[in-house]
Amino acid sequence: MSKKKILTLNNISVAGLDRLPRDQYEVSSDLNHPDAVLLRSYNLHEWPVPASVHAIGRAGAGVNNIPVSKMTEVGIAVFNAPGANANAVKELVVAGMLMACRNLGPAWEFSRSREGDDASINSQVEEGKKNFVGFELPGKTLGVFGLGAIGVQVANAAIALGMRVIGYDPSITVKRAWQLSSQAEQALSVDDLLSRVDFVTFHVPLIDATRNMINRESLKIMKQGVVILNFARKGIVDDDAVCEALETGKVYGYVCDFPSNQLKNRRGVITLPHLGASTNEAEENCAVMVADQVRDYLENGNVSNSVNFPEVNLPRNGQYRMAIVNANVPNMVGQISTDLGKAGINILDMLNKSRGDLAYTLVDLDKEVSQKLVTEIERIHGVIRVRLL
Repeated sequence: MSKKKILTLNNISVAGLDRLPRDQYEVSSDLNHPDAVLLRSYNLHEWPVPASVHAIGRAGAGVNNIPVSKMTEVGIAVFNAPGANANAVKELVVAGMLMACRNLGPAWEFSRSREGDDASINSQVEEGKKNFVGFELPGKTLGVFGLGAIGVQVANAAIALGMRVIGYDPSITVKRAWQLSSQAEQALSVDDLLSRVDFVTFHVPLIDATRNMINRESLKIMKQGVVILNFARKGIVDDDAVCEALETGKVYGYVCDFPSNQLKNRRGVITLPHLGASTNEAEENCAVMVADQVRDYLENGNVSNSVNFPEVNLPRNGQYRMAIVNANVPNMVGQISTDLGKAGINILDMLNKSRGDLAYTLVDLDKEVSQKLVTEIERIHGVIRVRLL
């Protein structure tokens, strides 16, 4: 059996690549006709995806750099690694709150810029420290937008620090709800949350509904001296509006992962160089998770943590398995079953699930499927891809 080919478009942690046995996989940043692609930040929107590709795995959570709709149309599963970098981002959010409320950025710069002998520096420090008086976290209220893997960890950490937490996520999953501390309160709406918090942090993707969630109008209903944190995506916060609010004191501090000329050197702003998931542990966790998911899909057809395919996990029943990607239309399974029956092939097990306009079917069979039969099934109107596993 020929090796499956994995094309890497960014540096992927060795911990993840080691999940792909070299006797079964060829992994390289330079190869033709790959079965799957692994990447981090590489922009696929302008990249001609080879027809041989069945899966794309992003070693991270966001998939803004991948044309997901286009991949869905051609039957390519797109995987990500939600939660693998959650602890890294959680720690940075907590650090951001502490940096903002204790004025650590300007205080550090002040200390570094002192000159003279030690006695003179000590005198300057004692005189200047009054300019950096801050406040403490216990008793303050943190609003958390988005209660996925990261948001839940942030909420729980803040509660452990003695903060009150109000969360908002109309699509929170049962799994995340179980993980969230019972002390966290539920906001009834976006405005309900914004009007009640001293700090607010965002852990949502950048889509039309989340673009400029913090803007001139929303700032009007927020408390005086609020601290805004954005380690999610640039564009969720309207920087123009926040900069104006910093001048009036409406916003006490703005901490984000997205530097710009507008934000740098501005009083009350701390910008970091996109450090959200930049830890060795997070990079390894993301790479391992996405490598495992892509491997399971290529070898067994199972789907876990895909952003465009339904979750599918079917234990193997027999030696022969077929995976079919098709439009979510009536009688598709019936047509496939009919073709299999005409060929004298019995179905041992089957699992069919849909997600929006896309459906995905795994079928375990008692006999090997010929290429002729594969071609016949591919000709069924609405069938996008057929794979033998």
